[in-house]
Amino acid sequence: MEFSIWTSIFALLSLLALVSCVVLFKRMRQYERRQQALVGLLRNEIQAITNSSIGMGRRVVEIEQKLNNTAEKQLELENRDPGAMAFNQAARLMEMGANVDDLVESCGIGRPEAELMALLHQELKATDSLGHQK
Repeated sequence: MEFSIWTSIFALLSLLALVSCVVLFKRMRQYERRQQALVGLLRNEIQAITNSSIGMGRRVVEIEQKLNNTAEKQLELENRDPGAMAFNQAARLMEMGANVDDLVESCGIGRPEAELMALLHQELKATDSLGHQK
C-alpha cells in the first residue's frame, strides 16, 4: 500500500511536470513567433532606410556633378573675357593691399580704371568697418 501511494504521488508529480513542460513549450513557441515577426519588421525597416540612403547618396552625387559643371562653366565664362579677368585679378590684388601703380603694371588696366578701383575699394572698406562697429 505504501508503494502505491508513493507511486501515485510520483505519477501525479510527473503529470504536473509534463503539463508544466507543455505549457512552457507553448509559451516559448508564442514568444518565438512574436520575435520572428519583430525581426521581420525590423528587416523591412532596415531595408527601407537602406534604400532611402542609397537614393539620397545618388542625389548628392548628381548635385555634386551639377555643381562641378556650373563651376567649370563659370570659370570658362570668366576666362573668355580678358578684360573681366584683368579686373578680377585687380580686385584680388586690391584685397591683398596693392596700390594703383601695382594694378596698372600687373593687370594691364589703365590708370583711371585702377584709381577708380582703389576708390571703390577704400569706400567698401570704410562701409565694412562701419558695419562691424555697430
